[in-house]
Amino acid sequence: MHAPAAPAIRKRSRKSFWLKQLHTWHWMSSAISLIGLLLFALTGFTLNHAADIEGSPQSVESKAQLPAPLLAQVATDDAPDTKKPLPAQVGAYVESKLGMAAQGTAEWSADEIYLPLPRPGGDAWVSIDRATGAVTSERSSRGWIAYLNDLHKGRNAGTAWKWFIDIFVFACIVFTLTGLVLLQMHSKHRKSTWPLVGMGLVIPALVAIFLIH
Repeated sequence: MHAPAAPAIRKRSRKSFWLKQLHTWHWMSSAISLIGLLLFALTGFTLNHAADIEGSPQSVESKAQLPAPLLAQVATDDAPDTKKPLPAQVGAYVESKLGMAAQGTAEWSADEIYLPLPRPGGDAWVSIDRATGAVTSERSSRGWIAYLNDLHKGRNAGTAWKWFIDIFVFACIVFTLTGLVLLQMHSKHRKSTWPLVGMGLVIPALVAIFLIH
């Protein structure tokens, strides 16, 4: 009995190496993207049926009064309308009294400072009367489903969530591409592989072409 030729052994060794690597990348990327895929699948359903899922918006209004030293920092002047953050001490006071992070760019007009504080699943704002120092705020919530839907869309979710989505997308790409290569490697023994893959392309294409107007 003759030993297998060296080229054939090397070929099988390379195939075994890459198969092992693909399986490793595939399961690692699937583990990283698993919870994100579940979240985006569920919120895809809730967004698709948004009209059938009624929310229960709730609003809470709060009031405070700037002390005289802080009022002097926002007192009326002849400067044109502008956009800039609240003074640090004013922002800290608003946060301590109203429990809202008074950060971001506020809209300064002659009589009022308006600070929008949009967030996933709701909204919030702070208004400061520049003449009297009266502070008014409102915080609204549309519920957990709206919160998750806004995360799906990346609406007002901040930089950290933006980075999460980028990493999640990369993991999904690795997951799908390694899965595609694994399908190709095993397709000889699974005759239904490419018909099923083709259906995954043809069905949404036909719906988009003929049923979407």
